[in-house]
Amino acid sequence: MEDYRQVADSVAAEVAAGRLRPGDRLPPQRDFARQRGIANSTAARVYKELTRRGLTVGEVGRGTFVRAAAERPGPSLVEPAGSRIDLELNYPVVPEQSGLLAAGINPLLRPDVLESSMRPIGAVGTPVARDAVADLLAHDGWRPAPDRVLFAGNGRQAIAAAIAALVPPGARLGVEELTYPVLKAIAGRLGVTVVPLKVDDFGLVPASVEAAARKAPLKAIYLQPTLHNPLSLSMPLERRIELAGVLTRLDITAIEDTIWSFLRDDLPPLAAVAPEHTVLIDSLSKRLAPGLTVGFAVVPASLVSGVAAAVHSGGWTPMRFALDAATRWLTDGAVESVVSAKQREAAVRQEIAAHHLGGFSVRSDPRSYYCWWELPAPWRADTFVAAAARYGIAVTPAAAFAVGRFRAPNAIRLGLASPPTETLSRALATLAGLARSAPDDLIAE
Repeated sequence: MEDYRQVADSVAAEVAAGRLRPGDRLPPQRDFARQRGIANSTAARVYKELTRRGLTVGEVGRGTFVRAAAERPGPSLVEPAGSRIDLELNYPVVPEQSGLLAAGINPLLRPDVLESSMRPIGAVGTPVARDAVADLLAHDGWRPAPDRVLFAGNGRQAIAAAIAALVPPGARLGVEELTYPVLKAIAGRLGVTVVPLKVDDFGLVPASVEAAARKAPLKAIYLQPTLHNPLSLSMPLERRIELAGVLTRLDITAIEDTIWSFLRDDLPPLAAVAPEHTVLIDSLSKRLAPGLTVGFAVVPASLVSGVAAAVHSGGWTPMRFALDAATRWLTDGAVESVVSAKQREAAVRQEIAAHHLGGFSVRSDPRSYYCWWELPAPWRADTFVAAAARYGIAVTPAAAFAVGRFRAPNAIRLGLASPPTETLSRALATLAGLARSAPDDLIAE
């Protein structure tokens, strides 16, 4: 009789080859025994062995399913780039989110519901989705009108649609002098000229908008008033009111990126202060997960048709399945639960960063998932990035965020969200030790 472990090995080989994929259901044990020509008791031992190996998971009343492959452990700090600790990309994930999201997505898998979710949908989405987003963004008595909510495939596409609708090719878009790098790439592809605007300890300086507009017209500005990336600054309410006055006086529209604002909900969006001069952009990629996301925009009434047309012409309309899933997660409490968990996790990671980098010039917010580190002399950002890479750690230099001819400070941004906390702690300890040395201390291999 064939040993049960050999049978388990053959099933494992099918999983490794992709013939059995994550989520596939194995036959009932009696059917499996009949197919393989083994005893029922042997089949039971095979299934137990597959579960022990982490290849399958049993669900009461539903059967046994192939499990998603386990993530590889983080690299050691002596491995070269290619197996690296990534402090560049910044995708927060918490253990409980998969279970919460699975519960919301299960109803979509019914054939009749799935058929509806496979149909195309436009930028206006569905009424229930617009209401759900309006509820999500509501703050202290302000709630956007649902008929001003539009959808895109993700937040980047929503940003691109807003720029395309507001700023013609060759025209000028004002942006903070340190800004989201993807914004610069989007503007470049659309033929838009980005103009750096001054930032101080309270965020974008309203007077810099007026100064730039005096030199040549600004068609719009782009900013991140809450937990600015990379500086973690948040603009106080007084500054938001001042900026709203400038936007109204100059008749300029702001594109407000609130992607990280779910971590800090004590400040109203600029769209609540200047609703007719602000396009608010957000998405679920940071709140939930990057792989299945929806971007959305709250648009002034006069711009709804123009932004919707830009979404369609750019090919940026959302997937109906993703939109329906997002709507369920927004209305069944999953988003709220995941956000709460991520807020707690951000605080934990900031404590780790403070422990290792406390003696350095580091700017952050205890609710943020990143840090801005002004490096000690004689380090330069480029040499420090290269030195960190030798330890298998990827960080982002300030130059990646600098706009135009603005001289980037001697700094790096650390994304705290992606590695496991133990790996993050080891990486930050390594970087702190590196910063305490000098570039000349590194011996070429």
